Amino acid sequence: MNQEDTNVIDQPEVLKPRMVTIEIAGKKVEVPEGITVIKAMWYAGQEVVRGVGCLGGFCGACATYYRTKDDPKVRTCLACQTAVQDGMSFTMMPPFPARKATYEIQTLQDPKQDLFNLYPEAPLCRNCNACTEACPQKIDVREGVWKAVFGDFKSVSEMFMDCVMCGMCTPVCIADIAPNLVALYVSRAQGAHFSEKPAGLDTRIKEIQDGRFNDEWNKILKMNDKELAEHCATVK
Repeated sequence: MNQEDTNVIDQPEVLKPRMVTIEIAGKKVEVPEGITVIKAMWYAGQEVVRGVGCLGGFCGACATYYRTKDDPKVRTCLACQTAVQDGMSFTMMPPFPARKATYEIQTLQDPKQDLFNLYPEAPLCRNCNACTEACPQKIDVREGVWKAVFGDFKSVSEMFMDCVMCGMCTPVCIADIAPNLVALYVSRAQGAHFSEKPAGLDTRIKEIQDGRFNDEWNKILKMNDKELAEHCATVK
């Protein structure tokens, strides 16, 4: 064996990634092993939309149903966090229709009582715990609904900090509650009416309204991708 034959870097198995066969929405495709579900969809031709989703596990926009060939049980995942496996089958979760109350959070006079006007189904929870079982973020959803009903808005806002708004808790609720929307209302009310405002917030808002940062903002808007990346690297 000569020196050229022992050059591992030039071997085909090193230069070409191992491919696995997966199924996306019923269509079989081959993708490189180890990439994430969302990257597999891009690899298979799914359109890449910049600025949509965080790709860090907390946006909820790309949650999927999936199962593997060794485990037929249907599970949910965050497509940016789960690596593909050979034989995996997955599809995007369709949006589930849920009634979202309309309100102006700043004008509410009694947010804790208004909960029952906006989401009158909230106190009808049957304690079945299906919502908690369905939550991919392992939030105790049932407990959060009851805390909201009893006015503990602070606890609810903290419990649902990791909620990705995937809506998996809604279709399993036998009382027709949309727990994620209830928690969203509660968190907004907590921030607007019951949380102490950060020192200097009003001052900074007034500075923005007065146009103090307009020149800097306009300069940033005119930057190309390279200039923006270099600028961001210098910001402390």
